[in-house]
Amino acid sequence: MNVKELFVLAANRGASDLHLVAGLPPVLRIDGELEYIDGEKVLTSKELNAMADSLLDPSKKERFAASRELDVGFAIDNYRYRVNLHYERGNIGIVARVINEKIQSLEELGMPKVVYNLLGLKQGLILLTGPTGCGKSTTLAAMVEYINNNRFCNIITLEDPIEYLFKSKKSIVIQRQLGSDMLSFSEGLKHALRQDPNVIMVGEMRDLETIATTITLAETGHLVLATLHTYNAAQTIDRIIDTFPPHQQNQIRMQVSMVLASVISQRLLPKIEGGRVAARELLINSPAVANLIRENKIAQIKTVIETCSKEGMMSIDQDLQRLYKEKLITKEVAQSQMDNPELLEKFK
Repeated sequence: MNVKELFVLAANRGASDLHLVAGLPPVLRIDGELEYIDGEKVLTSKELNAMADSLLDPSKKERFAASRELDVGFAIDNYRYRVNLHYERGNIGIVARVINEKIQSLEELGMPKVVYNLLGLKQGLILLTGPTGCGKSTTLAAMVEYINNNRFCNIITLEDPIEYLFKSKKSIVIQRQLGSDMLSFSEGLKHALRQDPNVIMVGEMRDLETIATTITLAETGHLVLATLHTYNAAQTIDRIIDTFPPHQQNQIRMQVSMVLASVISQRLLPKIEGGRVAARELLINSPAVANLIRENKIAQIKTVIETCSKEGMMSIDQDLQRLYKEKLITKEVAQSQMDNPELLEKFK
């Protein structure tokens, strides 16, 4: 099979990712597990070079040769792919994330109702976090589409690369891609202020400058949606503050305490009947949370989440208990993800 046929096969098999590595047959990730494609032979370095060549135009080939890493968007039929090209042991490697053209709704993703209210805010920072492959892009797209359907505003997205394609509905949606539409996330964010935005979506807060600009935008009357590769709400806040030099951290704590609206941390877990389901921790910035951030008592945020369910907050253990009681995941899966697995012992 050529690379485009492998992309289509991955989509048809319901895979989330396709891995092409020299010395191995093509590998799919399905429901979180890796498996070889039956009948496919071991890939050679020469074949991978040809595959990469077929995916890239001359300008992208130059960028890849210069940086040795490249992320590109690719479309075939009803599917889009986020493709990463890289080198390993002198050979080209390719990883393609399969993106369904259909944008799922917040309801389909099982998002708590309190999040719908957060997406109606005029300003603030909503962070979506979790490990690689936990569905952040899918959830972020659902959040943008909810605003697109329900608010008359100007939405600007900054992505690397563009994954889901939005059609302007009640809102105007402007999508900008790193490399072709902007030189960096930080530069794109700085100039976004002159583009009259109401909502800004940042694909990933990668560095100090991007994080600082994102916080400033949330301070100046914009709703900002962004992602981070962190595991829970407390770690997310620590990561943001620790990015800055020590002499700036007190000021950043003050800013974060004022602009943060919510942190939604999620993990994708295997369902009993096949497929995967999201387990989430949900932090909402209340006066108590803001005070803990200002006073650098981040470790106590976990306790606030566990005791403030009436405000819409939810700990990961509480959500895992819900998924187990609803018979969506096994006890073993739930306990493997829980901070306090003994909490499940009371359930038969």
